[in-house]
Amino acid sequence: MNIQIINGPNLNLLGVREKSIYGSSDFESYLAGLQKHFANITINYYQSNVEGEIINKIHEVGFSYDGIVLNAGAYTHTSIAIADAIAAVNTPVIEVHISNVYKREEFRHTSMLAANCKGVIAGFGMHSYRLAIESLLLK
Repeated sequence: MNIQIINGPNLNLLGVREKSIYGSSDFESYLAGLQKHFANITINYYQSNVEGEIINKIHEVGFSYDGIVLNAGAYTHTSIAIADAIAAVNTPVIEVHISNVYKREEFRHTSMLAANCKGVIAGFGMHSYRLAIESLLLK
């Protein structure tokens, strides 16, 4: 089983930025534990601050992987292009958020992506990624 995690803008700064919202762990450290926990599957990781690069990665893996776990960051609330990319591929996509977006600014309450995703997981910190992978294992 192959799972692709895609993180969007500013998520390369996890562990450094807004620790009260995103925690103090960087994603690479969390990823190592996640890969150990799910040792029987391949978990690949990609991060970009560029909308088009995220779309290209969805296209690249969206017909051959078993699942995509996508934290599109602020693009969640603005990107019709990423929503269209999700709709165009066969691979199920789980939208994730580290924070509970519904406890934050009102503009974060709307996802342009959710309607094209298999599901949405938000508010469980980094564990949102683990929950997303577990949901993909259920098929």
